[in-house]
Amino acid sequence: MKQVIGARCTLCGCSVPADPEVTVCPKCGGILDIEYDYDYIRSRLTKYELMDRTDRTMWRYMEFLPVEGIGKTPRLRVGGSPLYKADRLAAEIGLSGNLWIKDDGQNPTASLKDRASAMAVVKAEEAGKTIIACSSTGNAASSLAGNAAAAGFKTYIFVPSRAPKGKVAQLMMFGATVILVEGSYEDTFRLSAEAIDHYGWYNRNAAINPYLMEGKKTVSLEIAEQLGFEMPDYVAISVGDGCTIAGVWKGFKDLYAAGFIRTLPRLISVQAKGCCPINTAAAAHTMDWVPQEENTMADSIAVGVPRNPVKALRAIEESNGITVNVSDEEIMAAMRLLGRTQGIFAEPAGATGTAGLKKAVESGLIEKGASVVSVVTGNGLKDVANAIKAAGEPVSLPPRMDKLLEVLG
Repeated sequence: MKQVIGARCTLCGCSVPADPEVTVCPKCGGILDIEYDYDYIRSRLTKYELMDRTDRTMWRYMEFLPVEGIGKTPRLRVGGSPLYKADRLAAEIGLSGNLWIKDDGQNPTASLKDRASAMAVVKAEEAGKTIIACSSTGNAASSLAGNAAAAGFKTYIFVPSRAPKGKVAQLMMFGATVILVEGSYEDTFRLSAEAIDHYGWYNRNAAINPYLMEGKKTVSLEIAEQLGFEMPDYVAISVGDGCTIAGVWKGFKDLYAAGFIRTLPRLISVQAKGCCPINTAAAAHTMDWVPQEENTMADSIAVGVPRNPVKALRAIEESNGITVNVSDEEIMAAMRLLGRTQGIFAEPAGATGTAGLKKAVESGLIEKGASVVSVVTGNGLKDVANAIKAAGEPVSLPPRMDKLLEVLG
């Protein structure tokens, strides 16, 4: 991988070779960050050459990824999700500048997490592994199960027993061995880590494996390309473990360092009020975050003990970012708003970024004339129970015209 220099520890700064089996710092156990040779990337690719490529998946950005190739095993089509201009939504929330919605719920298993899992399958193959495992609140689990199934890998998935049935159904349908853990996400993560160490499975936990963030960052590469490499003022994203916002920022930084974009957007980090340890630390300008309870309907971001806080907090700080915490009621309102104005069906965590954007505009945290991309990270079919709770029940009546007239007037 000539484009990759190596991996550097986010805690002690130690540099190590970029080996698919080395996922944490061998000196201090810190999380690693993949580093690139941007001069080499510039010598191999221009943004104009990139725009001429016909491959519309995340693998069109090979020069920005820590892989030699994508192997010989079958793949799901990951990436290439639509970026919609959202004028009606912008008007609804009082934003006079340009607004776009990046609908990553259109990925194969209906979430942004497919980008990380697609990378996990490639790196597991490079490492010579046949079994991949992870812990998840739901989306990472189903994305791993689906992408691994397509490539012929066996999976062991650990999820909290509170995980929505739609996500568990996906796991079972993809043939994963599913372990429902009777406890919090922290309990689930700890058990999966112990099992991975014991059995030697490939670790797909994005908070530990630095390659997974490299897959997630492709959403930023797509946003930049879809906007003609002209950056918006802000990018709004829901935050749980911290891996996704860190990946989003890494993608923009890589593009900037390689000369593909001239400016960097500010990040809007959005968490649920009932579980916001990263935003609480960021607002206090400290890296010393405190564990919190997981009290939110947005299960995908209900992470009281984040495993990637360092990268997330640095992303918010480096981007001069904004933190917004939203209630479950505000999340449900954003779900309805996305559906009614844009025809986009978002799960609670998927709509959280938009809920935070709406609140940021209304409270004056961002200027009304700003340009913004809001990322929808997951599809509403993932959590139908909460979708019905947000949208309400349908009208029910007997097959009689007089009853219909009573209802419709």
